[in-house]
Amino acid sequence: MALLNQYTSLCGVGFLARFSYALARTPVLPLFALYLGAGPEAIGLVVGISTVTGIFFKLPSGALSDLVGRKKTLLAGLVVFAVMPFTYLLVSSYQLLILIRFLHGFATAIYGPVAMAVVMDAAGVRKGEMLSWFSSVTIIGNLAGAPVGGFILYRLATSSPALWDFQVVYLVSGVAGFLSLALALVVLRGKETVERSKGLKESLGRFASGIKEVLSDRRVVATSSMEGLQNLAVGALEAFLPIYAVKVAGLNEFQAGLLWGIQVLVTILAKPFMGRSSDRYGRRPLIVGGMVLCAVSFGAIPFLKNFYLLLITATFFGLGEALVTSSSAALVADICQERHFGTAMGTFGTIFDVGHAAGPIMAGLLLARMDYLQTFWIMGVLLLASIPVFLLTVTHEGRVEPAEVPKIV
Repeated sequence: MALLNQYTSLCGVGFLARFSYALARTPVLPLFALYLGAGPEAIGLVVGISTVTGIFFKLPSGALSDLVGRKKTLLAGLVVFAVMPFTYLLVSSYQLLILIRFLHGFATAIYGPVAMAVVMDAAGVRKGEMLSWFSSVTIIGNLAGAPVGGFILYRLATSSPALWDFQVVYLVSGVAGFLSLALALVVLRGKETVERSKGLKESLGRFASGIKEVLSDRRVVATSSMEGLQNLAVGALEAFLPIYAVKVAGLNEFQAGLLWGIQVLVTILAKPFMGRSSDRYGRRPLIVGGMVLCAVSFGAIPFLKNFYLLLITATFFGLGEALVTSSSAALVADICQERHFGTAMGTFGTIFDVGHAAGPIMAGLLLARMDYLQTFWIMGVLLLASIPVFLLTVTHEGRVEPAEVPKIV
């Protein structure tokens, strides 16, 4: 019961943290970079640089939580969520914006893999279902953050957004971050039992051993790579769907935020059901189907300028994302031993972030040389090409017998 209560409270913390982060990111961030004079390559770098932080620090953060405990690591990440949004008030150039985005990335780099490890500690054989519920509840923050940020800009701006309009969004983001930290300080009270090492040498040995054991498993790397490649497309959409919607399709900032919001909404609604299906029937079919759906809908976007058609396409992309994300993290957990859940989620999060960071950067470089159609098709083909490699490398389905899955009460 204590773990269940902690799980429920953690969902509330995650909602506020993700709402804060989403306000600072999509669609406000690429439009802010454009306002500061950034070109396509720089916009891609601005959006992707925070995820680069996760590439370097998610794995150590997850492994460290196995060693020193989840609570301390979670609170460290939430401090970054609370403090960093206010630093955007100092931005006067996109170069400084890049630096602040890199530092802001420590929030999800520290918090993300540790929160997932806490969920798996409590999930038992219901990993797919509980990870999906947790993810769905927390990314409701993303669902709210994107259109709220776009709406603030839309309502404040007379013709085009000014500096103060962007600063208002980041002030709201900072308030949400502080609320997340305050709630965590309440729900994470009390001591945590952690297996203590006898000394620094043993601690470092356990730290290195866990990382080596997880990274040496090709199935973990291949499964994590599917999520990473799917996030290649997600990152590209975060950076350039708002700009495509406003500058090419002729939509307003609020409509651009709604396009992102509907994708997140579909993911939220679909993930728990897909996660439970993957617990019962296997992870691989859902991952493959999701990759196909993401690739096709992603490639269709440059053909469309009508808001409602773009909304439908974003809906299908969100469904594909739900199929992949509901199963990939759970499959990694199935493969790994429990004592390395933090390390496994750190590895998963690192590869996830490689794709998420590479997406906007790659899209920005391609768009500087070609149009949206060529750019999106090249990236869509990469998603499809990953499927046979995954199927050949990972034969473990991750399913459990129906009798083993407890009913939800």
